[in-house]
Amino acid sequence: MEQKIFKAYDVRGIYPTEINKEAAYAIGRALVSHTKSKRVVVGFDMRESSIELEEALISGITDQGADAIKIGLSSTPMVYFASWQIENIDSAVMITASHNPAEYNGMKFCLKDAVPIGEGSGMEEIRDFACQGKFEMPTEKGKIEELPNFKETYLEYMMQFFKAGKAKKKVVIDFANGMGIVDKPVFEKFPTDLEATYLYDTLDGNFPNHEANPLKLETLEALQAKVLSEKADLGIAYDGDADRVGFVTETGEIVPMDYLIAILAKEILKKNPEQLILMDLRSSNAVREMIEEAGGKVNRCRVGHSLIKKQMREEGAIFAGELSGHYFFSENSKAEMTTFAVITLLNLMNETGLKMSELIKDLKRYFHSGEINSEVADKNAVMEKLKEIYKDGKIDELDGIRIDFPDWWFNVRASNTEPKLRLNLEAKNKELMEEKRDEILEIIS
Repeated sequence: MEQKIFKAYDVRGIYPTEINKEAAYAIGRALVSHTKSKRVVVGFDMRESSIELEEALISGITDQGADAIKIGLSSTPMVYFASWQIENIDSAVMITASHNPAEYNGMKFCLKDAVPIGEGSGMEEIRDFACQGKFEMPTEKGKIEELPNFKETYLEYMMQFFKAGKAKKKVVIDFANGMGIVDKPVFEKFPTDLEATYLYDTLDGNFPNHEANPLKLETLEALQAKVLSEKADLGIAYDGDADRVGFVTETGEIVPMDYLIAILAKEILKKNPEQLILMDLRSSNAVREMIEEAGGKVNRCRVGHSLIKKQMREEGAIFAGELSGHYFFSENSKAEMTTFAVITLLNLMNETGLKMSELIKDLKRYFHSGEINSEVADKNAVMEKLKEIYKDGKIDELDGIRIDFPDWWFNVRASNTEPKLRLNLEAKNKELMEEKRDEILEIIS
C-alpha cells in the first residue's frame, strides 16, 4: 500500500492502482486496531468502486473484531450524523473521494460524536498500522448490522429546522450527480413553501455533466443560467459527497463562500449571543467585522475540515466556516450539515424579506484575489523570502503565513499534495489588490 494515499484530512487515491480492496481491508483493520472501536458506522457514495471498497473495508473491520453498521448510500454529513445518533458507536467511515474525478476514491474517518480523525489526531497511526499490516488477532470476529432506513431519521432531523408558512421561495439545486441527492426529500417536504427545480439529480459517479466542485466557478455556469431563466430566488450547488455547498444570487451572481460564514454566524448568534465563531484564515476581513458587529467573538482557524473541528472543540466554538464551502454546526456535533446551512439561509430570507443579493451587499467591503496556485521547486525557501520582505507586517503562522498591513493582507500556504503555493490576498481597493497580488506572484515565481 502506498503511504501517499493518507492525506492530512482523509484517504484519497486513484482506483484501483492506489486504493483498492486490499488497501480498504487493511484500513478497516487499522482503524479498529488504533481506535479500539467495537462498533463502526460505514457509509459510501455513488462511485462505481465504492461498493467493492465497502465490502473490503467491512471485512477488515469485522476480522479485527468490531461490528460494522451499514447505512448504505450516504452523504458525508449523514455519516457524521450517524456517529452521534446511533447508540454505542465508536467510529465512522465514509467511503468517498468528495469532488475528485471518477477514477478516484477514498475515505473520511471520525470517532463517536463526529470527533475528527486527521493529521495529528489519528491519521498517522492508522496509516502506519495499515501499511505495516501487522494486526493482533481478535478472540471473536465482529458482526454486520444493516440500517437501511437510517436515512429517514437523518432527513426528519433536518426537516424540523425549516420554518414553514412563510413566503414561498423558488430555488434551483444542482446536485452534480452526487450525494446531495440523498437530501432531495427535504426540499419536497414543503411544497407550499418551496418550489425546487433540480439539475443533475441522478446518482452518477462518473460526473457526466461537470465536476462536483462548486469552488470552481465554471461548474456553476449551468446553475447561474437556470436561476435566471426560472427567475429563482436562490441557486444551490452541492459538491460530490455533499459536505460543501455554494450559492448563486437571484441575479446569477456567485456568492463568495466565506460570505456565508458571516451570514450564518449572525443567525446562530441570535440564539447564542457573544459566542465564539471560527473563520478560515483566508476569509475576508469583512467576515470578521460582520460577526463582531453581531456581538460574536472570532478566531481564525487552519484550512482543513478535520483541523477545524478539532479547534472548535478545543476552543469551544459553536460554529465555523471554511472558504471552500464547509460549514460546521453544533446541530451536527460540530460537523458539516450542508442542507442545514441551506435551511438556515432560506429561513433568514423569509423572515427578513431580503433577497440573497441584499444579504451579501454589506460584505462587499474589500477586494479579494481568489486563490491563486503557483508551482515552486522549494516551497519553504519562498515562504522564508516572503517573511523577510514583508517583515514589517503582522505575521501569523497558523497555516502557512498570513501577513497583515493596514490596507491589505495576504496568506500563502503550501499544498499538502503538490509542489504548489496557494496565495490569497485582499485589499481595500481593487488597484491595491492587483498591485500587491502581482508583486507577490512575481516573488513566488
